Amino acid sequence: MEPKMLLRDPDIFPSEEVLENVLGESIYHVLASFLETITDEEYALVIEWRFYNDGKAWFGKVLYKKKTVLWLSVWEGYFKTSFYFTEKHLEKIAALDIAKTVKDEFAITKPAGRLLPMIFNISSQEQVKDLLTVVRFKKSLV
Repeated sequence: MEPKMLLRDPDIFPSEEVLENVLGESIYHVLASFLETITDEEYALVIEWRFYNDGKAWFGKVLYKKKTVLWLSVWEGYFKTSFYFTEKHLEKIAALDIAKTVKDEFAITKPAGRLLPMIFNISSQEQVKDLLTVVRFKKSLV
């Protein structure tokens, strides 16, 4: 069965309560911990939630200053983060201290125009370490 994207109602803002209701307690705590980490002083990122008509859902745009670091969406059983890179970053990404499976998946991902998407489907705290490594890398590029 295809994973189901959540947060489809333009009138229901993805507040903490809404996120916990749709994700369930355990996955919500992973998301809340991740968001708390990236919005602290060290990372200094900001999340802006907006309903996008083209995707017919709420997306979190995570910014450093005015540059987009990643996109966040909420799915049944996990949350998804999407990063976009250009070809000139491939060598540095290959050198990152992240799981080989993440690098392998990234290597075979089809480009979106001239950008190469790196997508994480996060459902457990163990996955956040690699995610934060990529957040730090992407932030260093802006």
